[in-house]
Amino acid sequence: MKAIEIMGTVDEQGQLSLDVPLSVDKHTRVRVIVLLPEEAEKENKHEEDEEISESAAESFRQGWYDAMIGNTLPVSQLWEGIDAE
Repeated sequence: MKAIEIMGTVDEQGQLSLDVPLSVDKHTRVRVIVLLPEEAEKENKHEEDEEISESAAESFRQGWYDAMIGNTLPVSQLWEGIDAE
């Protein structure tokens, strides 16, 4: 079995709605494991998820912009000085 981690929301009827579509063959049965936050964490978790999503989206936008204008470095240069043991 292959595991995919994805966020979603449970609505008033108890139905699960995923934040983004799954990239799998359509009409495939899946096993779902739902991890719920503890009540004390629940209030802050939603705000943290939104902040992380915003931060990730901004980071992607900046990286995409840098790539489009050619503000990049060769991978070989990025590895210089890194000791991989």
